[in-house]
Amino acid sequence: MRRDTGSVTAELAIGMVAVATVLLVVLAVAAATVAQVRCVDAARSAARAAALGEDDMSIRATAVHVAGNDATVTTTRADGWITVTVTAPLVAHGPFTGLRVTGSATGRTEP
Repeated sequence: MRRDTGSVTAELAIGMVAVATVLLVVLAVAAATVAQVRCVDAARSAARAAALGEDDMSIRATAVHVAGNDATVTTTRADGWITVTVTAPLVAHGPFTGLRVTGSATGRTEP
């Protein structure tokens, strides 16, 4: 007769590592999604402000208010249209510091 003493403990340990890894991946994807949506919302708000005739400082302030202080805001104007692009870091600290998310929005400037 074989002795299987401790085999359940080993299987549980491997299973817990797998569950923890899946949980970390799900949380990372959720964090990236939230950051990207914030950038899109910031770009949309800033494009609306730009379409209403606000100056570039007000446009940037609007986008930074929504996306956060680390956001980078660029505006492009062409043929009566304005495009605002907002880029922000995914995380402020840690091994993924270099990852960034981007959102953009385009609006027609009002006369």
